[in-house]
Amino acid sequence: MAMLAYKAPSTAEEAVQILAGASGRAKVLSGGTDLLVQLRSGRAKPELIVDIKKVPGISGIRERDGTFVIGAATSGAELGEHEGLKKAWPGVVEAANLIGSTQVQGRASLGGNLCNASPAADSVPALIAARATCIVVGGKGRREVPVESIATGPGRTSLAPDEFVLEFHLPKRPPRSADAYLRFIPRTEMDIAVVGAGVNLTLDAAGVVKDAHVALGAVAPTALLVPDAAKALMGRKLDETALAGLDAACRSACKPIDDKRGTIEYRVKVAGVMARRAAAIAYERAGERK
Repeated sequence: MAMLAYKAPSTAEEAVQILAGASGRAKVLSGGTDLLVQLRSGRAKPELIVDIKKVPGISGIRERDGTFVIGAATSGAELGEHEGLKKAWPGVVEAANLIGSTQVQGRASLGGNLCNASPAADSVPALIAARATCIVVGGKGRREVPVESIATGPGRTSLAPDEFVLEFHLPKRPPRSADAYLRFIPRTEMDIAVVGAGVNLTLDAAGVVKDAHVALGAVAPTALLVPDAAKALMGRKLDETALAGLDAACRSACKPIDDKRGTIEYRVKVAGVMARRAAAIAYERAGERK
């Protein structure tokens, strides 16, 4: 068996060159909490590990005129300690802080959680609901893409072999806006989501929803943006009619599988319930903001 090689480039350009030279036989190390497990189990068998944590801008949280730029290797622990981000995007932080244990939080990254491409990744529905975008770097330069465009199926992404995610961008918050993320798991903590739901709302002065974004996780091969769920909330206060429409739209969007954590029927029902609850939290939070 060939020895596994390791490189730690100090610039994005160097990382791209190394990945391009590996002809698809390399894996990017961001946090490593998924990759190391896959290496030990034999599920992943790369010839080269490219550790991107030395690339400038790959870690840390930067606020720019109300927007946030989050390095792809930024840990969940760092997100949870950033007061400005928690205030602006509580749902995103909640989702990231559900990944693993306290120890895992010190390593697990947003970029790794996204590019591992698990349908049940917790941070991804929250990022999609937040309208987050990624800056992807590669041999053809840099491109900005919506988070929902990265994963194409379980364990698969749209990234070229010489590309990696450098950072995430979260937009500026309008007044009376807030988000929330909830998941259902069989145990009380440290489990994989049966269903996850992220909801992001903006209200007018009367409490009517004037903008909405809804996303679901663990109910399809990738996390889903659900436009019909958002439409059910638009132009209404969060009354039972709006919630029923949200529930129905989320159920209709589901394409789950049966597995040991839940049946298809169960996941579909729980998707509507989680979306309702997340919407209620986001609505209450948005109403408290001016």
